[in-house]
Amino acid sequence: MPQPKYRKIAVLGYRSVGKSSLTIQFVEGQFVDSYDPTIENTFNKMVSVNGQDFNLQLVDTAGQDEYSIFPQSHSMDIHGYVLVYSVTSMKSFEVVQVLHDKLLDMVGKIQVPTVLVGNKKDLHMERVIKPEEGKKLADSWGAAFMESSAKENQLFTKHVIYLSVFKRIILEMEKVDGNAPSEEKKCAVM
Repeated sequence: MPQPKYRKIAVLGYRSVGKSSLTIQFVEGQFVDSYDPTIENTFNKMVSVNGQDFNLQLVDTAGQDEYSIFPQSHSMDIHGYVLVYSVTSMKSFEVVQVLHDKLLDMVGKIQVPTVLVGNKKDLHMERVIKPEEGKKLADSWGAAFMESSAKENQLFTKHVIYLSVFKRIILEMEKVDGNAPSEEKKCAVM
């Protein structure tokens, strides 16, 4: 039996985009409707991906804005990033782009395992960012992209959406480590 791999994941984004809802839904399987701005929380969860156990430490960060100083703690010992915006907020979409730039400056790498998540996809009437816009941004970063809804997850089988967000970041981290079978080969011409 292989030893569980320890992975630390930071969940970043503008305030009120659903970072805590995503994280708590994944860890505890429940949707938290009440909203207290998060200072910073850390959650732990064991998860198995492709027969390998992962001991995940999820850092649910305080909401950031474009003027926030990128905390050094968000780049130390972090293996992967989940960047979250709300599909109902253009501001959150702009902020997530600034956060990604600051992240790259801080870690000093071109390629950092990242999943871009457009959250609150259940709010159809309030949507201002199309899925294609999120996908285009993620592609420009070389990141994975998905949309989710912390709320709708309750209606589906437990952990389906969330496992995929956090499972996806694990696959991205493994790919960078050279361990994961990549679904498609990416080729870049400079």
